[in-house]
Amino acid sequence: MTMKKPAALLATLGVAGALALSAPLTASAYTPSAPEGTTAVAPGGTATLGFGGFAPGETITFSLTGWNASGASLATIVRTAVETASITKPAAADGSTTVDVTLPADAAGAYTVTATGGTSGASASAALDTGIPVPAEAGGGSGDGSGSDSLSPTGGDLTSVGLWVGGGALLLGGAAVVTATAIRRQRSDS
Repeated sequence: MTMKKPAALLATLGVAGALALSAPLTASAYTPSAPEGTTAVAPGGTATLGFGGFAPGETITFSLTGWNASGASLATIVRTAVETASITKPAAADGSTTVDVTLPADAAGAYTVTATGGTSGASASAALDTGIPVPAEAGGGSGDGSGSDSLSPTGGDLTSVGLWVGGGALLLGGAAVVTATAIRRQRSDS
């Protein structure tokens, strides 16, 4: 009878470990992709950007952020009152989608196009650059004389961190249940 207890304990630990490790993988079933690198676009020019990895038919929201982005066009949106323009459209059956971005004639600096899934919440971003510095009177540049008009990325992907923390919590919870069960059985056998 003592041989069954270690086997049951190992089986329980195995199931708890599998659940803990599969939680982050299941939660990120769709991993969107965007064009790599920076796409050069002249002021007043248009770029077609392709994104993939979304759920089939999922509604995708595209947002364009950058200096004077309100003068830009995402497909049918011509002007908005803020410095971010956005549009929504469904992903294809394979999870892919495209968006046409037309920058304003006085565009300058870098722009970011973000595609976010309405169901999955997953997102991917693509970079556009005009090659023209943002005018100093518009608040552009880094102020260090380097001519850079954007901040360096400094953070991580909080979604991934949250999934791993949740998976770790699940693993610890499973280990606590297994330990409590083993102690209870040991005390009842005494």
